[in-house]
Amino acid sequence: MVGLDMEGTIFAPSLEGMKHVKSEQGEMLAKPFLDVCKLILPVIDKFGAAMALVKSDIGGNVSRLQAKYESNPSQFKFLYSMVQVEVETKTAKASSSCTNGLLWLTRAMDFLVELFRNLLAHPDWTMSQACSDSYGKTLKKWHGWLASSSFTVAMKLAPDRKKFMDVIGGSGDVNADMEKFCTNFSPLLEENHKFLAGVGLDDLKAS
Repeated sequence: MVGLDMEGTIFAPSLEGMKHVKSEQGEMLAKPFLDVCKLILPVIDKFGAAMALVKSDIGGNVSRLQAKYESNPSQFKFLYSMVQVEVETKTAKASSSCTNGLLWLTRAMDFLVELFRNLLAHPDWTMSQACSDSYGKTLKKWHGWLASSSFTVAMKLAPDRKKFMDVIGGSGDVNADMEKFCTNFSPLLEENHKFLAGVGLDDLKAS
């Protein structure tokens, strides 16, 4: 397991990456933001089958946005420029749009942040409890019946909490890093929502 030979917890790379997400003018940069989302995938891996849906969702949306970025790195240096182009061409609401990709990526990350917060705030909860509660507070209202049912079934496969914490801890203080991740990442997600709401696209539901 390569990831755990390094110093610190499994959160260390994404915490480092977050320092580079904003330009000097405070604008959200596309590639560094997507890199942070990718760097959190190893944490999701440790959930096993319970998070398979979340992982494929995040992975798919990151790939979609990254392909757009790579098609013209100077035009799409800033994350929101991908959305602005689609708003102008009236393609933002298409299910395959980058706007849709950013929206669902942000929502999946909201779910993870809420889950980590639950693990920190409720040491007595099982992993399934923590997952179900954070799902109810974040993704559930945007999911149709089918997605919601699949998710609820998957949550029952959540790993043993203590084992999970041991695995992601590595040689660092996992609670401190988890808290840092939530504190530093939430404002970025909030900014995404604000931007999407500003162009009238923050409330799209799953088809």
